[in-house]
Amino acid sequence: MGGDLRRAGLPGGADTEGARPGAEARPAGVPKTVGIVWGLLVLNTLGSAGAKTIIPLPRSFIQVVTMGALVAAFTLALALNLRLRIRASAYLLLLTLLLVPSVISSLQLESGLGALFRCARLALFVGTLWLLSRWWDGGTTFVRHHIRMYFAVLGSVAAGLVVSPGAAMPELYGGRLVGALWPLTPPQIGQYAAVIIGLTVLLVLGRRTDRAGAAVVIVPSLVLLALTHTRTATLGLLIGLALAVGSLLPTSVAARRFVTWAVLCGAVAAVGFAAALRAWFLRGQSQEYLTSLTGRATVWDALLAAPRSAVETLFGVGLGDKSFGGLPIDNSWLAVYHEQGLTGIALVAAVILVLGGVALLRPPSLPRACALFLISYCAIASYTEAGLGDASPYLLHLAVAASLLAAPAAATPLATPAIPRRRIPRWARDRR
Repeated sequence: MGGDLRRAGLPGGADTEGARPGAEARPAGVPKTVGIVWGLLVLNTLGSAGAKTIIPLPRSFIQVVTMGALVAAFTLALALNLRLRIRASAYLLLLTLLLVPSVISSLQLESGLGALFRCARLALFVGTLWLLSRWWDGGTTFVRHHIRMYFAVLGSVAAGLVVSPGAAMPELYGGRLVGALWPLTPPQIGQYAAVIIGLTVLLVLGRRTDRAGAAVVIVPSLVLLALTHTRTATLGLLIGLALAVGSLLPTSVAARRFVTWAVLCGAVAAVGFAAALRAWFLRGQSQEYLTSLTGRATVWDALLAAPRSAVETLFGVGLGDKSFGGLPIDNSWLAVYHEQGLTGIALVAAVILVLGGVALLRPPSLPRACALFLISYCAIASYTEAGLGDASPYLLHLAVAASLLAAPAAATPLATPAIPRRRIPRWARDRR
């Protein structure tokens, strides 16, 4: 990418570099290895289920790669932070507390030994975020890592589309774009595209990157988003950007100009392309099928009607594959209720409320706008996508938001050598 997006990081760490005595301390930048750790976390959350790839990849192989990425991420993060310096974070504290109902319910083994494995994975995931919190300083460093890593994932999707269009847009998924090199579903691709589009637009408005570099990210990501026909990602992008850009209006001329052009372009699109937009939105489905949220409501009703013991109601049945009766739940709140019970729902709701409340209380700024976009996107997507209660891209999105809302670490000024007090002779004092 162009401009600042190519930089390894922004100043603002807790450490300081050497400086001459009396000079203002300059915060150290984030180590480049942190970007590698973040990339490994992204790889871990890509999942192992999806479309058929051009070269068949055994699920066991994919699971070894993703889990190996998580172990490597934790090891690298620990090597970077051997002194275990961490930042206070309500977000990470709540995620740590979420491990309690997860472990309690998983110990019942109703979901099998895999539940305990998923608990260990979540613990390792949260532990890595704790180690990285040392570099959460309210800057856009992790936003850039986020954009770069997911743009690389989208690059693999685009490569699969070029190599084998038939495998990348199979009839099994209604001709929607999937991952042909790595098994990715249309909602996953749509999510990644929408998130990096929104963040890149905000960086342009905040003058943290040039327009040419941003176009390299935004244009192909928009094309991939359109090919996925993912309604949730599109609505999350539009609503999230509206809230984020709206927060910049009092202080940003660029944001006001963007809103003006967005309204004009939206009006033209609504008038001139109404039929095409409606067809894209419906995806060839009937109005009744769309009303039932493409069959999700059936699974939701069955899950809520299933009998539960008091322990299962409070703590859930243990971490699983976010399915009920062999069908995906596709709702974060119901998935958390099923696997972690009412306790899990309370903790996940606290995560959204705490991050959202802190963002709303901050003065207008680019970090605040990016955080609002990520929080609102995750809240919107939680209605039709699962992931807020387990290691997932959504927890990474919220981790970036938490890093943006962290108070900048105060740089410790270097000690200046003491200047010896000059002794004034007695005869000189008497003359005064």
